[in-house]
Amino acid sequence: MMKKAMIALALAVVVLDQWTKAYIVKNFILHESRPVIDGFFDITYILNPGAAFGFLGRLPETYRKMFFIAVTILAISCVAYLLIKEKGMKLRLFSYTLVLAGAVGNFIDRLFVGKVVDFLLFYYKTWQWPAFNVADIAISTGIGLLLLDYIFIKRSTNENNA
Repeated sequence: MMKKAMIALALAVVVLDQWTKAYIVKNFILHESRPVIDGFFDITYILNPGAAFGFLGRLPETYRKMFFIAVTILAISCVAYLLIKEKGMKLRLFSYTLVLAGAVGNFIDRLFVGKVVDFLLFYYKTWQWPAFNVADIAISTGIGLLLLDYIFIKRSTNENNA
């Protein structure tokens, strides 16, 4: 039953990610920005050639594409392995599923667009967080939950066993 739930979660994240990106591409001009909460949050169509926060975005396109395809395949393989290895740990399965789904969502962009479609832009006065998307939210949430699991839940388990 848990396996079906994780597959459904992964599919839901990938579909939501790809649907939102398709909506942005269809309804926005590149770099167009529409305020949602004035002075704090805009929907802004950006193509990110790099990884998180534009990391490696200045590499030549051929190298960048090969690098991200290889790294994404490796990451998906590692997460799939962890999903199998740690199948009895529900929070980790949930976390790994979010990371995997986010990686797949951004991988689809890299394969078909060559860059990742980002559109959620938060800012305050002159400060601006780099634009991101639904896949990035899934990856960040999954990693955050993994950190909580490893730091707090594992520590709590170790203390109870001592």
